[in-house]
Order: sequence, then C-alpha cells, then structure tokens
Amino acid sequence: MSKGNSQLKYFTLILQIIFLQTCHARKSKHYCPPSACGDIRNIHYPFRLNTDPEYCREYPEFELACEGVALMIPRISLALLELFPSKLLLLMYPFIKLYVIWLHKTYHSIDHVFKWHKMYLVAKFVIGLPLVIAFLVYKFKRRHLSMYDTIEGFLQTQNNFMPIRYNYSNIKRMTRGFKEKLGEGGYGTVYKGKLQSGRDAAVKMLSKPKAGGQDFMNEVATIGRIHHVNVVGLMGYCVEGTKRALVYDFMPNGSLDKYISTSQEGSPLLSWQRKYDIILGVARGIGYLHRGCDVRILHFDIKPHNILLDENFIPKISDFGLAKLYPTDKSIVTLTAARGTIGYVAPELISRSIGAISYKADVYSFGMLLMEMLDLKRNEVANEENSSQYFPYYIYDKFNKGKEIVVDEGANDDEKKIARKLCLIALWCIQTNPIQRPSMSKVVEMFEGEVEVLEVPPQPLQSQPIVHQIMGSSTTFSSDSIALLDNPVEADIYAN
Repeated sequence: MSKGNSQLKYFTLILQIIFLQTCHARKSKHYCPPSACGDIRNIHYPFRLNTDPEYCREYPEFELACEGVALMIPRISLALLELFPSKLLLLMYPFIKLYVIWLHKTYHSIDHVFKWHKMYLVAKFVIGLPLVIAFLVYKFKRRHLSMYDTIEGFLQTQNNFMPIRYNYSNIKRMTRGFKEKLGEGGYGTVYKGKLQSGRDAAVKMLSKPKAGGQDFMNEVATIGRIHHVNVVGLMGYCVEGTKRALVYDFMPNGSLDKYISTSQEGSPLLSWQRKYDIILGVARGIGYLHRGCDVRILHFDIKPHNILLDENFIPKISDFGLAKLYPTDKSIVTLTAARGTIGYVAPELISRSIGAISYKADVYSFGMLLMEMLDLKRNEVANEENSSQYFPYYIYDKFNKGKEIVVDEGANDDEKKIARKLCLIALWCIQTNPIQRPSMSKVVEMFEGEVEVLEVPPQPLQSQPIVHQIMGSSTTFSSDSIALLDNPVEADIYAN
C-alpha cells in the first residue's frame, strides 16, 4: 500500500467520525435551543441545564446547575469527567466553554480538582523519591555483597595458606581506634597496632575496592603463602562487610624511599655497604617470588615505596596488590592492562613492539630501583654541563669512556667497587629489550661475584625509552599505580 493511499484512508476515517458525531448531535427528536445562565450564553449540546426539558438532557453526566451567575456540576467530580465523545473530538469543538465562578459547599469545583491533582503529583514525588533512593541503595549493597561473596569464596579455596582472620572489632582494638597513622596512599591507610601477644603490627585498611576486591585477594593469595626473610609477613586479615584490612609485621624503619629520596631534606643517609646489603636482599626476595614458590609470582610494582625495612634494615618486599600468580609450568601470560608505577614500569608493558611480557618486567623495575639507590645524581650530574641527560645513558657513557664513577667524597676503594658493581648491574637490568635483561637468579650471582668479571652491557638506545618519553622523567616517587593498556596482551615467560 502506497503512502498516499494510507494517508487518504486516515483522512476519510476522520471525516466519517466527525460526520457521525455531528449527526449524533442533531438526531434528537425535538429541537433544543441553547440555554443561558446569567451572563453565560450559548450553552448547548452536549451540555444542558438541569432545568431544560427532559428530552434535551440526554446525558446526565453533562447536566449543569445554574445558581445565580455560576454554572455547577452537581453529579460528579471533574477529576473523573471525560468530555463526550472523546478527547480527540473535543479539540474540534473550540466553542465549548465552561465557567465556574461560585462554589456551593456540597459541590466539586474545577479549582478543587486542580488542587487535588497537585496534591497527587506531590504525593507521587514524596513517595517515589524514597523508592528510587531505596532502589539505588539496594543496587549498591548488592554489588558490595557480590564482591563480599567473591572474596569469601576465594578465602574458602585458600584454607591451606590462610593466616589468622580477625573481625573488625579486633582491628579497632588492635589499633586503639586507629590512633597512630603510619602512612596513607591510593591503596588505603596504614596504622600501627599491637597484637594480644604484645607484638607490634602494621594494619593496612584498604580504601575503595579495585576490580571487585582483586587487590585484597592478590595480597592474601601471595603473602599468605610466602615465608621468606625478604618478603613482608602477613599475620592476619579482616573481611567484614565493606571493611577489609591486612595485618603485617611492623617495620620500624619504614619504607626505603625516605632513605634515598633526594627531594626530602635531611633524609637519613645509608652507607654503601648498607645499600649493598639492602639491594641484595631485595634481589633475593624477587628471585624467590619468581622461582622459589610452588607458583610463579610476578610483582609488577617494585619500587622504593614498597620496600620496607625492619629494625636491622633487612628489606622486605610488600604491596602485592598488582601481583599475578601463574603455575611454574605455564608459558603464557595474559594481561588485560599494563600495571606498574610511573618511572618503574617496564617499556614492554607500554609498547608490545618492544618485547613480550614476562617476569623480566620485575627485573626492569628492580634496575630502576637500583638506579635510585645509587643516588649519584647530586654528586655526578649536578656539576656537569649536560645535566639534563638521561641518567642511565650518562652512567653508560662514563663506563664506555673508561671514566671513574664519582661517589661520596672520602669513599674508600671497597665503596668505589660497590658503586661500580651496582651501576653495571643496574644497566643490565634496565635494558630496553627484555631478552637482554638477566633473570633475578643471575642478578644475585652478579652481586655475589667479583666486579672485575662483570661485562659492560650493550649500549642503550640513542633516545630515551618510550616509557620515559611518556612520563618525562626517569624517576618519580608517586605511589599511585597505573593501567596503560586496554587490550589483552599475551606473552611468553622466558625460561632463562
């Protein structure tokens, strides 16, 4: 059927309706002239006065009462009145007018109906708004309950590795009402606590859940099964509603960043021997994560902020919120997003064209941490004309030209050897191509070997790696983690 024919049929139908209604208005057996009420004239079909002849009052619903100068509708409320024959045809009778001027106490007026309608709208708003709020609260609680169920299901599967589970009241008592704050970051807030045994503890209260509580499950799944001198110990945890807490060994000397940050005035200095011992401990801890457990653990966030120091300055790797666990025999790593911290993230996590993603990403982050541990910038670069040169390239040029690396004034020969060894190992670890980086077990061997047998690594790229082009700086002390890729990445884990 064509569009023109369709429109013609609709038009014909409307004309028929109008004709029928007009005929209906004229089919009365008797002529009924228009009525009047005071100044209101021309009251006619379908409205009639109740004083008109009975044969003119066909529809009781449209009977009007004339009282003085006002027209009243004595039978019904206008809230239920629909003008005959339909709302559509009502538009075709613009001559129909209804005036209500005076209200008898027993009648319903148009003004009364309008007020009732306004009250109805207000009632709908007053009742509807709480219902909407209740629905949103329900959805919010349902999402958090779903996350809670996910975490509980995970904990049930980890019974063999679980530390002590505390309730929230225990956590509040342990921290004396969260009285002493040790630190704060994107992960949450850390408070000092004390166990019933009198042992000091650090209680991390996790803030907003990430990826459905994945950060919490990562921590429990990794630290809960690890027992190594260079990995922080997880003594307990709490899951109660939206409250999530992790209870660690207390590290009285804090994190490593406060000892090596050149931006902090008066930061305590570490001797070269202590630096060497700390970085060797970190290397052993990462090596254990990669090869010493029943699963392979990739940390993905090695940086000074996540290295804690106990009372004897023994380093402890912490914060496994970004860690990934894989079977030792698995050769493929799938990531939905890159992970790491600005200044320490491996370049292959940003550009897949550089290389495959593997545990070598932790090696790169370790190398950047080692560069920070060297802390040579104040001694070396500050007195050079080309002080804006990327620091690793600057160090490489020193080695390539046979120049000595300047350490603290008054350093003895042993300290100079330590500085040279740390520089060479760092340059090996931050190779842009992950294949050229050593494994962490190899790094430990390099630390324990003689500096004379260490080779100078391949020359770095002539331009800064993509990671530093993006970030504009080789180092940063940001504690916020980033996700830089949107597409899944598959990569082989290198066996060497």
